[in-house]
Amino acid sequence: MMRTWQITTVTDAARARISLARLAAAYGVPTVERTRLAAALSAHLRQCLTKGGTWRLTIDLAGSPAEEGLLHVVVTPSPEACAAGEPLWEVTVPCPEAAEAAEDGTVADDPAALSEALLGADEDTAVVLDKLTEQEDLVLFHREELHQTNQGVLALHAELDAAGRAQREAFAAERTARNEAESARRRLMFLADASAVLTASLNHEEIVRRLPDLLVPEYASSVDVWLFDHEEDRHRSAPHPAAAVVAARTGRPQYAADHPGNLPGVEDQPPSALEPGRPLLCVPLPTRRAPLGVLTLSPPGARWDPDDAVMLIELTRRASIAIDNARRFEHNRDIAETLQRALLTDLPTTPGLSLAARYLPATHGLNIGGDWYDAFPQRDGGLITVIGDVTGHGLHAAVMMSQLRTALRAYAVDGDSPGRLLTRLHRFLHHLQPDLYATAVIARFHPDEPTLTWAAAGHPPPVLRLPDGTVRTLDAKPGAMLGIPLTQEIADHTERLEPGSTLALYTDGLVERRAQGIDPGIERLATALGGFRSAELGADLEGSADRLLHPLLSDSERDDDVCLLLCHFQGRVGS
Repeated sequence: MMRTWQITTVTDAARARISLARLAAAYGVPTVERTRLAAALSAHLRQCLTKGGTWRLTIDLAGSPAEEGLLHVVVTPSPEACAAGEPLWEVTVPCPEAAEAAEDGTVADDPAALSEALLGADEDTAVVLDKLTEQEDLVLFHREELHQTNQGVLALHAELDAAGRAQREAFAAERTARNEAESARRRLMFLADASAVLTASLNHEEIVRRLPDLLVPEYASSVDVWLFDHEEDRHRSAPHPAAAVVAARTGRPQYAADHPGNLPGVEDQPPSALEPGRPLLCVPLPTRRAPLGVLTLSPPGARWDPDDAVMLIELTRRASIAIDNARRFEHNRDIAETLQRALLTDLPTTPGLSLAARYLPATHGLNIGGDWYDAFPQRDGGLITVIGDVTGHGLHAAVMMSQLRTALRAYAVDGDSPGRLLTRLHRFLHHLQPDLYATAVIARFHPDEPTLTWAAAGHPPPVLRLPDGTVRTLDAKPGAMLGIPLTQEIADHTERLEPGSTLALYTDGLVERRAQGIDPGIERLATALGGFRSAELGADLEGSADRLLHPLLSDSERDDDVCLLLCHFQGRVGS
């Protein structure tokens, strides 16, 4: 179907527009599209009338009425406009519900018809406006929905930001807690290691020397230890800082600086006149009775961390205990050594027999006081030599050693043999001190008899050097330790002596080493003794004793007493 209109006047344009609207409605063009098409045609026709001439409007419907088609609208320019290059104007719209037109769309040249057509156009406009209102409402709805969504997104962002900030704060708190825990662990490990170092020594001067090595430079830049030798020392102010004197008098830690220390348990003092530009922490060395002295520290930096100060005060307390224990040990050691040496009498002079003895107290540990040697004559002219070792150490061992020595001398008055003397000592010790034991070797010489009689009770065996340099270990069956809870009769052993023979009696401190045991040490002693010449031993037994000890003790830690008794048999006088 095709319709054509000639457009020359405004009325022609109005009738053409109305016809187009009616045909579009008849062929199912939707209202909005129909209104848009009519409005576009009206605008174009207004331009055409402005240019003048006769324009042709053609409306063509492609497709049958029973099926969807296309409504094709073409405005052809007038010949004058066409000559001027005016192009065709055309629009195509779909007709989804096309039906056979009841009329051809022609509008009569009648004012009533035009008015009616105008009202119809207003109806289409009203429908379009309603659609527009719906779209505006929909836009407002979506705009509100978008606003709510934006608010939700902003709220979510705020929550995420708050959660992120809380997480960062939690991570920071965790790092802080971890750092504090690591610092506490480091301080505890240092305190434990330093305490082990300080308590490993029983020499108070060595403990004092170790303190700066432990604290500088991590916890202090300088360390000064002021020990009181006398009661009046704690009241002297020079040349020690005033804060150190206050700490000595009050027994409380003091901090001297031009600013408050804010250290737990520490009192603040003005800066020291000796060192006004350097803070000082003065900590007394406490004991149960009174401070031993004052430890004065200067910080490694501008000031101390409060936790470090607490640790330093605790370390000072432990150092004080170590120094006090070392001083007590040294005091008891001095008493024991004094008693020990007082009981080691001068060796007697016996015709045909030379004696040389050495006693070396232990240099490490409280191991002094248990070893002894002795030599004394019997009424028949014989000479008893003895060397022994009391279990235990210190003053108690020295006292028990003196009692055994006195008892042995008393028993020897009756003229008993070495084995009988050891048997009686065993009974005496078991009765006197059931929990204390001892070892001993007794050797008896007689100037009229070239025979050595000896007996041992749990002691390292004597070593005998013969005149030809051969060395023998006298390891015949010995008795058990003195004082053990059993009945025993300790046997005598005899050995013929030739002039120039030398007997070595000793304690285990000379030959025993922790890593090797005692047997290698006895072999070393035998080898060393065999290296001497008989003439050398006979001429200078004292010097030989020193030369014998030196190589044997070169690898010793000297954690036990050492006793050595050399007996050089020269033979009967005048024989």
